Amino acid sequence: MTEPMEIERALALGTTHVVGRYKVDLGNQVWWWSDEAYRIHGFEPGDIVPTTALVLAHKHPQDRARVSQVLQHAALTGEPFSSLHRIMDAHGRQRTLTVVGEGRRDPDTGQVTELVGFFIDITAGIEVQASESASASIRAAAATRAPIEQAKGIIAFALHTDPDTAFEHLRATSNQTNVAVRVLAQRVVEVAAEPETTARDIAAMLSWSGPRRTAR
Repeated sequence: MTEPMEIERALALGTTHVVGRYKVDLGNQVWWWSDEAYRIHGFEPGDIVPTTALVLAHKHPQDRARVSQVLQHAALTGEPFSSLHRIMDAHGRQRTLTVVGEGRRDPDTGQVTELVGFFIDITAGIEVQASESASASIRAAAATRAPIEQAKGIIAFALHTDPDTAFEHLRATSNQTNVAVRVLAQRVVEVAAEPETTARDIAAMLSWSGPRRTAR
C-alpha cells in the first residue's frame, strides 16, 4: 500500500465535502497546506505557517492524543493511514475531519522524510444540533462512522481505487458474508494495523469482484 496517492481519490467522495491537501516535512515539522486546508482550519491562505504543534493544538482535546499517535506511527513506518476526528478551527468552531495520508521515503536513505495526504471536512454531513443530547448523538455517530471511514481509506490505498468504490467492496462483502459493514470495517482496520499486513492481505478480505479503478 505504498503507491503515491492523488487528490482525485478524495474528490470521489462527493462535492459536499471540502477537501484540502497537505504535506509535512518531518525534518522541521513544518506543514504545507493548500488554500482549502487553511480554510478548513479557519484561516485565510498564508495567515500562519502550519507546524505539527499548531495542527495538534487545533485537534479536539479528546482526540488529540490519538491523532498524535497516528502521525507518529506514520512518520516511523510510512504506512498509509486514515483518521476520523474533530478539530476546533481558528474561530472556535468544531469540525469533523477525515484525514488520509502516507509517508514518502528518501530514495537514497530509505528514511521516511515526508507525509502527504488530504483533509476531508465532513462536518456538513453530520446534523448539528444545539442541545447536549444532540451533541452526544453526533459524537456517537462519529464513533460509529470512524472504523468505516478508516477502512474505506485503507481499502482505497490497497486496491488503488477511490473511497466510493472501496465502500462498494465493503458493502458487497458484507452482503455475501452476512457480516455487518461496521464489524467488517473494524476487522479491516485491525488487520491493517498488524506489522506484516500487505495490500494483498486486505484485498483477500474482500469478496466483491467489481472494478478496482486506479485513480488518475
